[in-house]
Amino acid sequence: MIQIPRGTYDVMPEDSGVWQKIEEVARETCALFNYKEIRTPIFESTDLFQRGVGDTTDIVQKEMYNFTDRGERRLTLRPEGTASVVRAFVEHKLYGDPQQPVKLYYIGPMFRYERPQSGRNRQFTQFGAEALGSKDPAIDAEMIALALTFYRKLGLKKLKLVLNSLGDPESRKAHRDALINHFKPSIGEFCSDCQERLEKNPLRILDCKKDHGHPLMATAPSIIDYLTDEARDYFEQVKLTLDAIGITYELDPTLVRGLDYYNHTTFEIMGATGSAISTLAGGGRYNGLVSELGGPETAGVGFALSIERLLIALESEGITLQTGNQLDCYLAAIGAEAEKKAAVLLHQLRQNGIRADKDYLGRKVKGQFKAADREQAAYVLVIGDEELANGQANVKNMTDGSQERVAFDEVSTYLKNKINH
Repeated sequence: MIQIPRGTYDVMPEDSGVWQKIEEVARETCALFNYKEIRTPIFESTDLFQRGVGDTTDIVQKEMYNFTDRGERRLTLRPEGTASVVRAFVEHKLYGDPQQPVKLYYIGPMFRYERPQSGRNRQFTQFGAEALGSKDPAIDAEMIALALTFYRKLGLKKLKLVLNSLGDPESRKAHRDALINHFKPSIGEFCSDCQERLEKNPLRILDCKKDHGHPLMATAPSIIDYLTDEARDYFEQVKLTLDAIGITYELDPTLVRGLDYYNHTTFEIMGATGSAISTLAGGGRYNGLVSELGGPETAGVGFALSIERLLIALESEGITLQTGNQLDCYLAAIGAEAEKKAAVLLHQLRQNGIRADKDYLGRKVKGQFKAADREQAAYVLVIGDEELANGQANVKNMTDGSQERVAFDEVSTYLKNKINH
């Protein structure tokens, strides 16, 4: 028997309604903030992610699904969404759009080869947003507000926002030199990845999962101490905007995120996932990424979140989403002639926007009512010899058990008046 690949999963019909509800809330939230949807390819040039994500990151070094196609092109299943969005921004010259900043969002599958565990799969679904074309600190705060609004619209309450600044290029260089001086005397005690990153990108050492308990990690120089006056002022403006709109946060000078393109503001939103608190969403500013991918100097900021981790957080807080996938009406027919009439009425109901279905297995009436219960149908429309003779259906309200006779040509109007979608 052929089985599903490790690290992937099937979303079965009984669960897909929850996914649809989450995606609906994501789109509604983005509309409130005036973000428009963008859909990019699932695979892109490998070079896009090497340049965009950073060749010293775990994603590029260990986790990408790379392949060569029949034209000998090096391609990669996208491991994250920002690089693809920025590539599209540059390729379609959206930097020339008169409406700036360009505000975009996406929902779709991403792929990373890593050890599968709760909330971490090899194929996972991200919802993310990007704003390109503004250096205003207020839009950093807006991005954070968008993510928090989305979570709160779904009912999550156990949320914590964590902030840091990675500063401007001058700040980063000074901090880089300090990190090299700090780790270099004892770098032999660290893993081979950290040893390789010492000169290439020492900031990545702080994000190492193997050596996070090493004593030098706790005493590593903080980027906050190396911020230029300009970078410090920028971060203060972000915090002041968050204060003004009532969003609370904690500062964490060790927060660096796992992608090389970040500068200035970085943030994570933490939430309850089972007995632990883990990262639900993360993002920040990436002012140099557009030019790195061939476009003009353009500021950018964004975030991404995992739908899978969101589902765990919803379960942890005991939140059940109302999906609205229940049937409005189930048609129970008794006899061959009634079956024919049921087929006609079923089509009419559907054409009038009523979610309806009928039996296709030749069940007895009792079995048809059981099927209606399983579908959580609001009404059951019964048609038998008597109903055919009278030109009326027997409509049963499955909530209170009441029944009414309704003429066949009035059934659609009757149910539309009863049902609110």
